[in-house]
Amino acid sequence: MTTTVLRPTDLGPVWTLPGVYAPQEDTFLLARALKAEGVAPGTDLLDLCTGSGAIAVLAARMGARVCATDISWRAVLTARLNAARARQRIQVLHGDLSVPGHGRTFDTVVANPPYMPARAALPPRTGRARAWDAGHDGRYLVDRICVRAPSLLKPHGVLLMVHSGLCGTDATLRRLTSAGLSCSVTERIHVPFGPVLTARLPWLRAQGLIGADEDREELVVVRAERS
Repeated sequence: MTTTVLRPTDLGPVWTLPGVYAPQEDTFLLARALKAEGVAPGTDLLDLCTGSGAIAVLAARMGARVCATDISWRAVLTARLNAARARQRIQVLHGDLSVPGHGRTFDTVVANPPYMPARAALPPRTGRARAWDAGHDGRYLVDRICVRAPSLLKPHGVLLMVHSGLCGTDATLRRLTSAGLSCSVTERIHVPFGPVLTARLPWLRAQGLIGADEDREELVVVRAERS
């Protein structure tokens, strides 16, 4: 396990429209995991919930053929603009975990989905919180990715997904194992609470998700491989 992550300069300049998730510690952690995994030229890679497109651009720079998707049109536009600015050819599509081509599979799937537990049972359909709110337990998107992953991966393909320990790392490992994938936590760090978490800290503590003395959030990268 490591306690260091890539910094913003390692991803190059990233521009975001208002309301689009800007690269933060989870982005840098996922970038580190992707670089550790390695991407051979010509690797078919899918970036789910691409947001700014920072990870998609990094993968393209590493030589991957990249398809990126997001449910937010602002994110799609942001990712396309960042790809153009980086002079990288990336297919960026609008969709809810959808990919082009029936039955299309990938060597690598990366995902940084919304994972923050929230009072609302379902993620918001509009607004800035759409980039992080993910239902009462924070698993609305995480669970769906766990279910979809086997059908998206080629044999020996790898999923790299980052999320907070608040939404249950063991639950993710169980779901991916039940889906037939071999999985483990490959990266783990603890970071100071950010503005969103701090704003709902009393509620999170009332739900038993954060202890009274805790002042840092755990972020993990889960790696899952199809046999």
